[in-house]
Amino acid sequence: MLANRRTAAAIGAVALAGALLSAGPAQADSAAPSPAASAKSAPKGDGAKAICKRLPKTEARINTALTRLNGDATVAGSIARLEQRVTEAKNAGHTEVQTYLNDRLTFRKGLVPTLQKRQADLKAVSTWCTAQGSK
Repeated sequence: MLANRRTAAAIGAVALAGALLSAGPAQADSAAPSPAASAKSAPKGDGAKAICKRLPKTEARINTALTRLNGDATVAGSIARLEQRVTEAKNAGHTEVQTYLNDRLTFRKGLVPTLQKRQADLKAVSTWCTAQGSK
């Protein structure tokens, strides 16, 4: 029985050493990127061309999100629906669930002004893209 334990310990030590040796070079390569590699991935502009290209899809996504958030209690993901769920949890006496849902509600209400700001910013970007001939 003692021999089995020693054999198992020796096999475990060899496996651990092999794993450490094989992981060493991979970590060394990723720790210090070469100057040539970082020069290849450096941005060559502000990405305006790509932003103008994606503009219609981005506007559609923001509009969809705002429509959903501002929907009534029958719309999944709406603020009104989450408010209803908070009220139902409160009435049922589920204080932990109410707290959790209330925190989600606070976050969701905070999304609306952020998305409205992005929507306004995108209108300005759209005007710029049109003036540049990129749209």
